[in-house]
Amino acid sequence: MKLKKLECDLSVCKVSSAEEINLEKEFFFIGKTDEEISLVCKTEDTPQSTVKCDDGWRGFRIKGELDFSLIGILSEISRILAENKIGIFAVSTYNTDYILVKKENFNKAVNALEKAGYTVN
Repeated sequence: MKLKKLECDLSVCKVSSAEEINLEKEFFFIGKTDEEISLVCKTEDTPQSTVKCDDGWRGFRIKGELDFSLIGILSEISRILAENKIGIFAVSTYNTDYILVKKENFNKAVNALEKAGYTVN
């Protein structure tokens, strides 16, 4: 399995309104439930009026489109990282999954995943 490093710093935020999010930016995830609106974005694109924000994340993208019938991909990656005491924040799209780790754990995560047989570039 191949993973692609995202070459940007990321922030995980809680916003009070989706109107605060610049939908013209090239990279972001929005999650909305009956309790909150969450945003993952490049740190440089963080809205000024967030309710809460946690900076200092880096990420990986699982390369290629994942079929919905594939089982255990995200759980295997999270298991490897958990065994190495690395917490994650995972986001999924229709095509693939994204795994975020804190910046200070990024190189450790790369090493753990490569040792487990993943190609990370």
